[in-house]
Amino acid sequence: MGSANVSDDFWAKAGRHLMKTGVPYSPAIITRAQGTKLYEENGREILDFTSGQMSSLLGHSHPEIVEVVQKNVAQLDHLLSNMITWPVVELGERLARFLPAPLEKSFFLNTGSETTEAAIKMAKMHTGKFEIVAFTASYHGLTSGSGSATYSAGRKNGGPAMPGQLAFPAPYEYRSVFRKPDGSYDWEKELEFGWGMIDRQSVGSLAAFIMEPILSTGGILVPPKGYLARMAEECRKRGMLIIMDEAQTGVGRTGQMFAFEQDGVVPDILCLSKTLGCGLPLASVSTTAEIDAGCTRAGFLWLTTHLNDPLTAAVGCKVLEIVERDNITARAAKHGELLREGLLRLQANHWCIGDVRGRGLFQAIEIIADPETKAPGPELGQAVSDRALELGLSCNVVNLPGMGGVFRLAPPVTVTAEEIEQGVRILDQAFSSVLKALTEGPDHIRDAPIDATLQNKVCRWLRLPSMLFA
Repeated sequence: MGSANVSDDFWAKAGRHLMKTGVPYSPAIITRAQGTKLYEENGREILDFTSGQMSSLLGHSHPEIVEVVQKNVAQLDHLLSNMITWPVVELGERLARFLPAPLEKSFFLNTGSETTEAAIKMAKMHTGKFEIVAFTASYHGLTSGSGSATYSAGRKNGGPAMPGQLAFPAPYEYRSVFRKPDGSYDWEKELEFGWGMIDRQSVGSLAAFIMEPILSTGGILVPPKGYLARMAEECRKRGMLIIMDEAQTGVGRTGQMFAFEQDGVVPDILCLSKTLGCGLPLASVSTTAEIDAGCTRAGFLWLTTHLNDPLTAAVGCKVLEIVERDNITARAAKHGELLREGLLRLQANHWCIGDVRGRGLFQAIEIIADPETKAPGPELGQAVSDRALELGLSCNVVNLPGMGGVFRLAPPVTVTAEEIEQGVRILDQAFSSVLKALTEGPDHIRDAPIDATLQNKVCRWLRLPSMLFA
């Protein structure tokens, strides 16, 4: 059977048996992943600048992680959730060494949504209050409580949200209307405005503010220096707990162990996932002894089938060991600068890159359709992303309402300088290919050496007839 027939068979079976969940499938059929590379069945190599689902911090199939999985799956895989094992105790102890005081108590789950769901329940039970504040560009999951605190996507047509959900303006420097006379971002005025909204909406039961220290799905929105410290101060004034969701930023990716360290704040509850398991289903909720005791008094119950599983806990221990041993935070900071420099070069060469932002190996470029108005360019961003994949680079594009097709670039921290340069070069080629088709018009598009699928997408974006290619 030829490769085309195999591919057709694959998609035919997928269409028959897989339910759509709102996320379009990638056209790439990956059969192997190793380090920073993905491989299709025909052997074609794709450079992964997404770390899978922003999770494979140390690259795919890291040999030490593979060894831990092989060893532990053969002797201690899964038990009753109330059976605590040495890998779980050791992970709690190892994680505590990284946590700033007074954080010291943890339990372990599978996914980010589970952690934020549990954290929200903990905050409500400890404080005896029920109102939860989150940023307007937030993403904390899509289960009941976490989905109610998610404003960037997934809120429509699902029925009522949890009671007491309040939205706070996200720190979106590139597009904020809050400006000083010199045109710079007036985040302090915006923050005051946001708290004014909260104080008027609240019924007097503010329990917690759940936040990402860098908002990822919202477009890699990086709060300015001092923002989180001021936010913590305002929360304390109102007797609110701070829940920090570091699903994507935690465990060294931004150049610090935790992104909240940038402002010297310490949350009351910390949620980790994705990076902690290096692509395997591991997540954690950490808090203080005081909150642990308060939740216990209130009758806090959290029980899942894979609570404190020994297999993934052993993986987490190895991840933290490697992060500490190999000074992963310093590596992320150093290579993050290389990636940022490359993205700034792209911005200088391509008018449609309106903004470059991020920290460490957690960077973004925002695509615009008009340099004068900064109008979002999601279709253009998607066309560039598709072209990049054709050229051998996987990069994630956020195409949410109001976003300009924001590329999230988060390669594994094990990425080399040469691979960063290769990724930037492929992006440059992708932008050049799509923009040339746009600027030179139909005659160029007809003769351009680009994939027919991309040609059709460019035509749709330009509102040109596809018969141009006939």
